[in-house]
Amino acid sequence: MVRLTSRQIDAPPHASAQAASASSSSSSSCATQETEDLLHLRLPFDDGHERAPLLLPTKIMDAADEKGERPDLSEDTAHQISVDPWYQVGFVLITGVNSAYVLGYSGSIMVPLGWIAGTCGLLLAAAISMYANALLARLHEVGGKRHIRYRDLAGHIYGRKMYALTWALQYVNLFMINTGFIILAGQALKATYALFRDDGAVKLPYCIAISGFICALFAFGIPYLSALRVWLGFSTLFSLIYIVIAFVLSLRDGITAPARDYSIPGSRGTRIFTTIGAVADLVFAYNTGMLPEIQATIRPPVVKNMEKALWFQFTAGSLPLYAVTFMGYWAYGNSTSSYLLNNVRGPVWIKATANLSAFLQTVIALHIFASPMYEFLDTKYGSGRGGPFAFHNVMFRVLVRGGYLTVNTLVAAVLPFLGDFMSLTGALSTFPLTFVLANHMYLMVKRHKLSAIQKSWHWLNVIGFSGLAVAAAVAAIRLIMLDSSTYHFFADL
Repeated sequence: MVRLTSRQIDAPPHASAQAASASSSSSSSCATQETEDLLHLRLPFDDGHERAPLLLPTKIMDAADEKGERPDLSEDTAHQISVDPWYQVGFVLITGVNSAYVLGYSGSIMVPLGWIAGTCGLLLAAAISMYANALLARLHEVGGKRHIRYRDLAGHIYGRKMYALTWALQYVNLFMINTGFIILAGQALKATYALFRDDGAVKLPYCIAISGFICALFAFGIPYLSALRVWLGFSTLFSLIYIVIAFVLSLRDGITAPARDYSIPGSRGTRIFTTIGAVADLVFAYNTGMLPEIQATIRPPVVKNMEKALWFQFTAGSLPLYAVTFMGYWAYGNSTSSYLLNNVRGPVWIKATANLSAFLQTVIALHIFASPMYEFLDTKYGSGRGGPFAFHNVMFRVLVRGGYLTVNTLVAAVLPFLGDFMSLTGALSTFPLTFVLANHMYLMVKRHKLSAIQKSWHWLNVIGFSGLAVAAAVAAIRLIMLDSSTYHFFADL
């Protein structure tokens, strides 16, 4: 566990005195003494108490020494930072992009948009998202500090009120995404059960409860985002399993099936709202809403390495998404369901393998999107003593993370049609966080270095995506009103 503060990492007077006395020794002994002073430094905190010694991982120090710099962080954190190579961060991003949500994009994006608009929309959304995320990555170091949280960056640029607003928008968004993951996991479990026994005895709320419990067990054992490591490899394997199975079975069905209907369903008025909803899904497909938190884990030079991770995400990392989305729509046309594995036909054991892989990958992906909340809880309420697997720290995670995921699971079971609410949340938070704020913050920070054309471009993005956010919110509210008369609490969908 590493806990750092916003104060410059400089030695206090007694450490300076030690360094001064050591300067009379050889240069090698001087370097050794400075390293020891930094490793055993104790920093006072705002509450007037001293906590555990500041222990900088060797990887951080080595990387910083190579560049002749020490990372200066915006606030203290109970989680490990600045230790991950760029490719590990790239796999974190890819895990989010190729989560089990991809099994629904054929129905939620391609069906409302059709071949031309759907294909162009996926490619255009990827390009725009890559650009917006690159802007945000370049703002990670502003004012001589690394801003390891989105709210820290917004607060530094705009002030305290924007800090609070950004915090609220981000955590509402992540809470809804986490709840959606639990619903997805429950649907995968129910689909697996239905393959062997279609008696209706195991209902969706029961599967959601089981999913929430298993997600909590995983959260207890993974203290921070960087600790995923080998689990990212498992996540990639699980993603490939259900994506390859869905792709192959859809291809087989498409070859033998009669002609499909690719027309866009619904009346003209309905199509307008479904199109707006599909645009919101396009934005959701590529973006996490927590890029600064992910970037905080990467090794220096943070901007250069983050750009490598982003290129990895938006090139090789997006290919599985395209493959399963286009193949699913080609095979089933406008009858494609919101969970592609419900459409495919094939051996029971193969479909069960795909559903279980989707379930297990969802457990890992949820941990990524829950990590900002975990970091907040651990930093604000954790003891700050001992390692991450000390008994009192494990029990703290059991109580706090268990409580948080219990709320997630309860909401998921009560409102299994949460996709409607997620569309509203995405309109009110994902659009502002990913596109509006990213462009406006870049304008604020770089305004003296931008040409008039560049400023006009960024303002066009701010205004355009603000309008899209409003339109998406209206479409989501309409969908909620329609579905509220159809579904009931604890529905078995």
